[in-house]
Amino acid sequence: MGATARVAPARAYGHDLEAMAALVTDLTRVVWVANPNNPTGTWLPTRALRDFIESLPTTCMVVVDEAYTEYVMEPDFPDASRWVGDYPNLIVTRTFSKAHGLAALRVGYALSDPRVADLLNRVRQPFNVNSLAQAGAAAAIGDRDHVRASVELNQAGMEQLTAAFDRLGLGYIASVGNFVSVDLGRPAEPVNQALLRKG
Repeated sequence: MGATARVAPARAYGHDLEAMAALVTDLTRVVWVANPNNPTGTWLPTRALRDFIESLPTTCMVVVDEAYTEYVMEPDFPDASRWVGDYPNLIVTRTFSKAHGLAALRVGYALSDPRVADLLNRVRQPFNVNSLAQAGAAAAIGDRDHVRASVELNQAGMEQLTAAFDRLGLGYIASVGNFVSVDLGRPAEPVNQALLRKG
């Protein structure tokens, strides 16, 4: 569409909000923030994210991707969906692919000001979510027991992995997502192949 990406380098394995804000000009139309961040699992606290959104011109849309929000147990982790009424230029995206377990159905949703939703609806592809995905999402959105079990299983797995990394002396990035980045201290491919052979 002729857009030019302006990318701010990461800081401490996550978003450098000051560097991102410095790249915004009168021509900037959208800024993307993943919270929690992928692939690092780092996150932005409430005040930092809210201050960042408030610092941007209202002509710039802010998309906060909260794909991993269900996994986060940090007390100062923001729920940006609660801010949609405060910022008409805010779009919050979520997915059924992670904690809900519907990755193969490719279904998610966005929360925004009704005027933004109207514009997005005008440009979306027709039939962009098939009927099976719609039925799965409708069933999943109310299944709090499944999400709770998924989150508990993830927490147990994360504790198991990070404890093993600590025992092995491997450095890793503390993650609030359903993944963790670890420094194996050697090329990853032979380790990957060995793990595959062990099933």
